[in-house]
Amino acid sequence: MSTAGSIFFLMTAVLYAAATCVYLAYLFTHKDRVIAVAERLLFGAFALHTLTLAGRVIYSGRMPVTSLHESLIFFSWLVVITNLYLIFRYRQKTLGAFVTPFALILIITAAFMPGEIIQLSPALKSFWLFMHVTIAFLGNAFFAIAFFLGVMYVIQERYLKTRKLKGLFFIMPSLDTLDELNYKFLQYGFTLLTLAIISGAVWSQYTYGSYWDWKPRQIWSVITWFLYAALLHGRLTSGWRGRTAAIFSGIAFLVLIGSFFIIRLIMGGAHGFK
Repeated sequence: MSTAGSIFFLMTAVLYAAATCVYLAYLFTHKDRVIAVAERLLFGAFALHTLTLAGRVIYSGRMPVTSLHESLIFFSWLVVITNLYLIFRYRQKTLGAFVTPFALILIITAAFMPGEIIQLSPALKSFWLFMHVTIAFLGNAFFAIAFFLGVMYVIQERYLKTRKLKGLFFIMPSLDTLDELNYKFLQYGFTLLTLAIISGAVWSQYTYGSYWDWKPRQIWSVITWFLYAALLHGRLTSGWRGRTAAIFSGIAFLVLIGSFFIIRLIMGGAHGFK
């Protein structure tokens, strides 16, 4: 990474840390001026985050997703974009208190990963890289948001069940709103996951002459697909709403994240091969 890129990356981490602290303060103070400061810090962090990615693209001449370091930066960027969409479209301010710490954790994790530029093999230099990877990571970002909406649902439901209407209850959306948004983002994520699997198979055929090679990433993608398919089917046919849907989406997301790190760290490469 260039010197300028390293500076932007460091400043991004610092602003995400500051935004996280202010968001956590908002959870205790419930002050509008506090959430306003948190959102400004988040926007600033996102702007620097974007410059970090742009610098990486210019410096490497390719999409920045080859290494775990790059993938975490790119994934966290998409998660933050999705959160900003919710802020503008649905005015969901409290969600940032859950998403921003997650983005910070991803950035800190990326800081401990090797950041050198890795050259792509000629076989991977294709338009399919941009299309397949963008679809896959954006789908994961939607699943991440659905996960945090589910966490908020469980917290809000607990307040109602215990009849202790205090604390976060007054600043979080209603259960109906959280459940509706959770369902929407599960649908978005599932659609993109399906497209990612299909585009990955087509890319594999185009590059290696085979649609399916039983690589770990392919296997775990299908396992994740079945988990989310079961959840969406349960919502449509068995009334899996609210707490059940929230917990199931949490389990599916943990499987998704767990398989991502296992394949990247242990097996090597994005699909379990170097």
